[in-house]
Amino acid sequence: MAQTRIAVLVGSLRKDSYNQKLALALAHLAPEDFTFEHLRIDDLPLYNQDEDGNQAPAVKRLKTEIAAAQGLLFVTPEYNRSIPGVLKNAIDHASRPYGQSAWGGKPAGVLGVSVGAIGTALAQQHLRNILAYLDVPTMGAPEVFLQAKDDLFDDKGHIGNEGSKKFLQGWMDKYVAWVKTHSA
Repeated sequence: MAQTRIAVLVGSLRKDSYNQKLALALAHLAPEDFTFEHLRIDDLPLYNQDEDGNQAPAVKRLKTEIAAAQGLLFVTPEYNRSIPGVLKNAIDHASRPYGQSAWGGKPAGVLGVSVGAIGTALAQQHLRNILAYLDVPTMGAPEVFLQAKDDLFDDKGHIGNEGSKKFLQGWMDKYVAWVKTHSA
């Protein structure tokens, strides 16, 4: 059985990140032929167009990992009604130099979790706008705006709340179909 590689980008660097936990828990809902590779973005230098011709090793690694994936999964918190700077920095690096973007044509899913009542709705909208420009076919529905509650994750790192688990299983099923339909 051929494996479908999914590049996972988590927009949070926090040690106990809810979004990191969500990204890990989602992998338990996927079929066995899907592999989730969490990409490192905390070691990237700040994007500077002057460096496009001589990208740092960490940038080259990121672009190689994205190129090797059949799909993308963005799991992000919301900072000041947008995506975190570390995620934007990674997106910018992997899209450059102009004409050499690693993102184009890779099907994506976008979701996030936050302590706030609206979850990560505005960050996700901003991210979707960026991905549209980068030619990343992004699954539109169902949208996932999770609020972090005490029972969201169990002690094994799985989704603990049955209602959330059922909803996220439905999301994962659609995401799997989205990737299979849109990956070349």
